[in-house]
Amino acid sequence: MLTPAKGRRVTITGLGCHVPEQVMTNDDLAKIVDTSDEWISTRTGIRERRVAADDEAMSDLALPAARRALEMAGVDASTLDAVIVATITPDMTFPATAAIVADQLGARDAAAYDLSAGCTGFMYAVTQAYSMVAGGLADRVLVVGGDILTRVLDWSDRSTVVLFGDGAGAVVLEATDAGGFLGFELGADGAGGMELMLPGSGSRLFPNGEKFLTMNGREVFKFATRVMVSSAEAVLGVCGKTVDDIDLYVPHQANVRIIDHAAKKLGFPEEKVIVNVNRYGNTSSGSIPLALADAADSSRLQPGSLVLMTGMGAGLTWGSALIEWTHSTTGAVA
Repeated sequence: MLTPAKGRRVTITGLGCHVPEQVMTNDDLAKIVDTSDEWISTRTGIRERRVAADDEAMSDLALPAARRALEMAGVDASTLDAVIVATITPDMTFPATAAIVADQLGARDAAAYDLSAGCTGFMYAVTQAYSMVAGGLADRVLVVGGDILTRVLDWSDRSTVVLFGDGAGAVVLEATDAGGFLGFELGADGAGGMELMLPGSGSRLFPNGEKFLTMNGREVFKFATRVMVSSAEAVLGVCGKTVDDIDLYVPHQANVRIIDHAAKKLGFPEEKVIVNVNRYGNTSSGSIPLALADAADSSRLQPGSLVLMTGMGAGLTWGSALIEWTHSTTGAVA
């Protein structure tokens, strides 16, 4: 799916993020599995990640992020028309984590549902929220993206435990008179779905009964380096923009080698690329909003900035969006 923005103009008016308190460094991981800080950092760029406490669920990360986004937007939760939570680690299969979040926020009249698109979930959810507002179905939508992936890892598997962390981000989407989203590109290749999956988490039975995340790292890397470039090029093309027009490139924070490859292939200089995978690891649907928050807090995300966001993940899925930023969002991490 590739389309320029249509209908009412829509922008992000509020941004908020939240991460667990516990920091797990590479040296901490080396006490659990056969690895080292040098091995992890040279291959992934990751130095540390956040790990949710035993009593923290997805909604516990989503709520502080959502409250910060609402505060920044200057709106009350009771005025929300919809709440979308993009996650592959909900509190439970049902009820939807979005319904729990909406209730706790006081958005009791809002439609609420979860969305599953792996690490691309935030981009998919933002596109849906945009469509609601642009089409007049809604005036104000809250999107939360995040995951507690450390809960579904095999902590004896070095190939996966070094990569992932926990965190959440939220944005408020509303109509605007100028600026806002310019275009979107989304896609999926289900043929590669088994390369990154969580067996035993649904109705299909698996012989070994395990319920840990599994990943074919080589194939996922090949997929990621391809679609991170092709998706970005596609949305730039449909919006009539070039790399030189972009002020900030916000890629999914999966692995610094993937980010570096995409940035180099697209032609982005280092100063235009947001990288925080070293501090958070891969937080799945929380990745892009956390990167946006870092950009805002370092004064790199200003009204008028042209921002390109691209995600990719399980499905296998991918998605990009181009937005002319319209609001000040300093202090987004709660």
